[in-house]
Amino acid sequence: MDMLSNLWLGLTVASTLTNLGYCLLGVFLGTAIGVLPGLGPVATIAMLLPLTFGLPPESALIMLAGIYYGAQYGGSTTAILVNLPGEPSSVVTALDGHQLARQGQAGRALSTAAIGSFIAGTASTILIALFAPALAEVALQFGPAEYFALMVLGLVASVVMASGSLLHALGMILVGLLLGMVGTDVNSAVPRYTFGVPMLADGINFVVLAMGIFGLGEIAANLENEAERTLLTRKVTNLMPTRDDWKRIVGPIARGTALGSVLGILPGGGAALASFGSYSLEKRLSNEPERFGKGAIEGVAGPESANNAGAQTSFIPMLTLGLPSNSVMALMIGAMLIQGIQPGPSVMTEQPTLFWGLIASMWIGNLMLLVLNLPMIGLWVRMIAIPYHFLFPSIIALCAIGVFSVNNSIFDVYAMALFGVVGYLFRKLDAEPAPMLLAFILGPMMEEFLRRTLLFSKGDPSVFLTRPLSAVLLAIAAILLLLVALPAVRRKREEAFQEE
Repeated sequence: MDMLSNLWLGLTVASTLTNLGYCLLGVFLGTAIGVLPGLGPVATIAMLLPLTFGLPPESALIMLAGIYYGAQYGGSTTAILVNLPGEPSSVVTALDGHQLARQGQAGRALSTAAIGSFIAGTASTILIALFAPALAEVALQFGPAEYFALMVLGLVASVVMASGSLLHALGMILVGLLLGMVGTDVNSAVPRYTFGVPMLADGINFVVLAMGIFGLGEIAANLENEAERTLLTRKVTNLMPTRDDWKRIVGPIARGTALGSVLGILPGGGAALASFGSYSLEKRLSNEPERFGKGAIEGVAGPESANNAGAQTSFIPMLTLGLPSNSVMALMIGAMLIQGIQPGPSVMTEQPTLFWGLIASMWIGNLMLLVLNLPMIGLWVRMIAIPYHFLFPSIIALCAIGVFSVNNSIFDVYAMALFGVVGYLFRKLDAEPAPMLLAFILGPMMEEFLRRTLLFSKGDPSVFLTRPLSAVLLAIAAILLLLVALPAVRRKREEAFQEE
């Protein structure tokens, strides 16, 4: 009964006219940015963070969440029609989806992607409602030592899952931790790493960092590599799958949903890892693996279900533990902090309308996406044809206005520009910035939990090993680091990312 009453509470919150409007706006923007290659949900959410200041917490998070899982839908449209994935998680969809479009069956591929995503989104929303409260109850038993160990494990896992060089990922973690230490020390009131700049006394603004690294940095990288988009067709017909299609896609949708739901919880995993994993699984299970890459409908159904399920279950550690599993979840935590909400297991008890309203909005948002994606396919097709060099000036202006509006500070605008250059350099060096953002968010919290633990233990660091749960979490983190450092494992990891 508690579950039903909680879901009813969530539905009453999510179905208010205001929240329905913000949910619709979020999924519409998410689909649009998924359709436009080069502008992902991380950059978009970073740019829209300032606009959430004046919103109620429920409306702000409902809209930002809609952008994230809406982008998973939109990315499949360009992958199928143009062979240019709007999102990393849609790379696999392009393999068979575009081949179907070349054969004049774009409608089948698009409808399969939309239906698979809706089913996966519905199933993963139910999983969140079932398991998130239980995990939050367990997390309430955590002490500062356990939280510190959990965050260490989260950062180590993000290093393991990050694409590119292992050394680069470790370096990005260290950069994020250092940036998180800038500002005034809470205990001693002594400025740290401010270099005499008064504007840094309160630390580096999260919005400034996110918009610079992911907003301006992404724009610069996209201008350098603006792709030529050639549409195969401007009119999509036959949007309903055939009876034979249904027989072929039911299994992949179910397996993709299950795989994505599990992988979405892992730090650094999320939608992209789930999508690639699902494609490999379906190819292995198929009686005709040679069809894959030549227009197999299963190669669209499985990955699209997996990436949407992975996108939504990544909310579980964020909502229950306050631990972001990817860069989008780090931004969501930033949005909660902006609203004065401390992420963690207490959110469920202290902010039940926020917790359950967000969960209920996911199902509503997925239903909206199903209705939006198929009838409005003509609009998305026209949007694909817009050259990126026409879009970027307005995006830069939006970034500058948004950053300035946070503190009415021109210093923040210059800082964002500086981080934009840094973000571009990171991309040129093949250093994925996502681990840095996770470390920037978790760093100050880790420092606080470390200090509390040492205060309670009178300075004895062995407390981390004498408390069973803390010791287990740190042991898992150490084993992960050792495993990934082994030459054979490291080589396998690099080969997997090269395939992606």
